[in-house]
Amino acid sequence: MLSPTVVILLIMTAYPLIFTFFYSFTNYNLLRNLRSPAKITVFQNYVKLLKDPYFQQSIWNTVKFTIFAVIFEMLIGFAMALFVNSLHKGQKTMRTLLLLPYLLPTVTVALSWRMMLSPNYGIVNQVLQALHLPVFNWFSDIRTAFGMLVLIDVWQSAPFVFLLLYAALQSVPQGQYEAARIDGANSLKILFYVTIPNIKNSLALCALLRTIDSFRLFDKVNLLTGGGPANSTSTITQYLYNYGIKSLDFGFGSAGAIVMTILVLILSSVYIKRAIS
Repeated sequence: MLSPTVVILLIMTAYPLIFTFFYSFTNYNLLRNLRSPAKITVFQNYVKLLKDPYFQQSIWNTVKFTIFAVIFEMLIGFAMALFVNSLHKGQKTMRTLLLLPYLLPTVTVALSWRMMLSPNYGIVNQVLQALHLPVFNWFSDIRTAFGMLVLIDVWQSAPFVFLLLYAALQSVPQGQYEAARIDGANSLKILFYVTIPNIKNSLALCALLRTIDSFRLFDKVNLLTGGGPANSTSTITQYLYNYGIKSLDFGFGSAGAIVMTILVLILSSVYIKRAIS
């Protein structure tokens, strides 16, 4: 009974992983190798990748994006969960409204924000003009492009954090809150000494999931900036798409994918170790 699932996992997971790892040590290019087989280049792809200043900047952009996005998503999602959990009426309605951004397809979100922030007909610039404030070409200006990507990702993904933490808050024993109030604890002390200790594993899980998801960000960057301006918004995945997939240089792209996987595993191991301890 398990064999169909095992076969699917082998085909969809194990084979692509082995394929990627093997071809990261070759000069495999789809067009070039239609006529001749790929050759083993050992670590040439990795050396070329790690020496490339554009890849180094893409790593820094990805790490910086992940840090900002995860911090803001955790803070906003936690605040939303606390607010909805404190409501005596209308929890279901508010929960549904707050989840709407996360339920929208990423492409829809990206295109909607691109229209709103358009320098020609976007509603944001029109409002700024009406208020006699400076307007920007939001996705083409090096001062604003990165911040807009963080803002859009936080807007869409904070509801995911809210949903997980809201579910965790439902399992906190009410007796602990009552005991804390009887002992004279204020709201802030209840938050830090009752609420957070009870949901710390859920907080770690949310941070882990959002870190992994943010680290492999591609769709928003590709649709909104393409990695520009001046490579200021290029993430690792966008770099691999621009310099690997577009040119069908799968050997080079595979090396980048392996490097990105190692970085994600390092970050994940830190979260998992903290959660277990």
